[in-house]
Amino acid sequence: MTWRGFRVLLITLFLIALTCKACLVKDVPPKKKTFTQEQSQLTTIKYPSPKNVTIKGTDYLESQAPIGTFGGELVSSTIGEGPKTFNPFNCKDNISALMSGIMYDGLLSSDPMIGQPTPKLAKSFSISSDGTTYTIKLRHGIKWSDGKPITADDVVFTWNDIIFAGLGDTSTRDSIVIDNKLPTVRKIDNYTVEFITPKPFAPFVRMLSTPIAPKHIFMPAVKKGNTYFDSFLSTNTKPKDFVVSGAFKLKEYVPAQRVVFERNPNYYEINTKQQKLPYLDKLVYLIVGDLNNEVLKFEAKELDVISLQGSKVARYKSLEPHSDFKLYNLGPDTGTMYLSMNLNNRKDNKGKYYVNTDKQTWFQDLNFRTAVDYAIDRKNMVLNIANGIGAPLFTPESLNSIYLNKNLKPYDKNLGKSKELLKKSGFYLDKKGKLFDKHGHRVEFDLYTNAGNTEREAIGVMVKQDLEDLGMKVNFKPIEFNSLVNKLVSTYDWDMVIMGLTGSPLEPNGGKNVWLSDGRLHMFNQRNPQEGKAKILPWEKELDYLYTQGALATKFEDRKKYYDKYQEIVYKEKPMIYIYSPIRIVALRNKFKNIYPSSLGGITHNIEEIYIGE
Repeated sequence: MTWRGFRVLLITLFLIALTCKACLVKDVPPKKKTFTQEQSQLTTIKYPSPKNVTIKGTDYLESQAPIGTFGGELVSSTIGEGPKTFNPFNCKDNISALMSGIMYDGLLSSDPMIGQPTPKLAKSFSISSDGTTYTIKLRHGIKWSDGKPITADDVVFTWNDIIFAGLGDTSTRDSIVIDNKLPTVRKIDNYTVEFITPKPFAPFVRMLSTPIAPKHIFMPAVKKGNTYFDSFLSTNTKPKDFVVSGAFKLKEYVPAQRVVFERNPNYYEINTKQQKLPYLDKLVYLIVGDLNNEVLKFEAKELDVISLQGSKVARYKSLEPHSDFKLYNLGPDTGTMYLSMNLNNRKDNKGKYYVNTDKQTWFQDLNFRTAVDYAIDRKNMVLNIANGIGAPLFTPESLNSIYLNKNLKPYDKNLGKSKELLKKSGFYLDKKGKLFDKHGHRVEFDLYTNAGNTEREAIGVMVKQDLEDLGMKVNFKPIEFNSLVNKLVSTYDWDMVIMGLTGSPLEPNGGKNVWLSDGRLHMFNQRNPQEGKAKILPWEKELDYLYTQGALATKFEDRKKYYDKYQEIVYKEKPMIYIYSPIRIVALRNKFKNIYPSSLGGITHNIEEIYIGE
């Protein structure tokens, strides 16, 4: 789990579905139904899963979708400044992760409809009866884009020399530490690898979606050390220097304008006529400044696909019957939006408190945090910001998560309850309606979010008003994203923040760095690495236990109990106060065929199979 817009870990929830040799997904309950706000194509269109076929010694993935025509391009967009890197192991933002994810495949992926782990670069995989040994059979004969074979050496190198060695972003490594031990990986033969975990560890199979690097390209960078690796495959790298396994490879990057990918002629998926996919020649991402500019480009037909904010849905729905696009309901967002207060009561190396001591007292007061929760008008936000296309959110798990604790209910706005709780902690209003604490200090603080995200900025305006109705003074400060991230995880210099987290509705362990007390993204009570578990709160300690046990349990029912309890603690203690979940509505040009919308994978999860038709 990561910030939406700050993906420390991109768990791939798209692409293919194949049959595996063993029951590998005890954590996924059977007959999982796709969540939708209303009936849509999600419940009526069945995705034809690809199959394994061997032709002249090469193990291809054969698409079962209708055969299409080759050529053309799909033009999408990204908001913001564009990618910071194309190195899949250095991505700390969602755009970089998206771009690198296009070029580099992992051993496994996830079925876009039901989420079960399925082979990708791997032809098959199995798990031992004791749940600790993962045997991966690679596809014979498939190649990197430069024509060199993809073998077990690439896999072992990726995991041992990059991930386990701690190069680049360490989120993947951090997520799979078990009893302070890492799994091991070894080569059995040129096309077989074996992973062994210290204990049965349910989330590990999904971690095998991590991209695999070409050893002959990455090894020189690895030998030069972490500093060099951090800049390896930067946005200044020439497109010809990229060697990839995915359906598309980099063709052009123009900063602040566009990223262009072209088809990889060595890609290993074919159609039933044994023609190599993808069908499209190009995949283009225009870098647009903001959501409004994105809409203008779609309406000018410069974009082929766009995700719609709630306020735009009604208009586009009315236009749909007479237009060249179609709307798709993808269900609730897989991520979460929240308000968080800085609970940090520690000092920096100069002896200065990260958070003003008065604010510390307020934020650490559960009555204060609960009063804030009761003051937020979620229904009003859904109505006026999401235009009714959404639902209140109240737990760390998204509304389409298989681990959602449905026993927890959102708070309706209740200023009376808020005032009652504040009074219990000694807060009072003066004659002008200004709120003071029991020591006579005016309740005033800063509220941050990332500038340019119009949805969060709108939420911030409404939160400011809701809290000022309680007599608080809120200084709302949207700032540049990287500056905000620095405050949250480096300087710890912030009061309140509105942010979002990406997540997996299939696997809570992706949020390990957020919820463990010594996690690098435990931003509501962030500790310096050298502090470890210093000054851990009792409920933080319980979260540590629940998260650890939830990952070690192998049966879905057992895991659900642990994850239900962790949601109860977050619900009660409110280190993060969740706001609402928008429903994802996407508009796509009618000319694109082989479209199988998925709540997990989105609208173009099968980009290899999409083609332009009549």
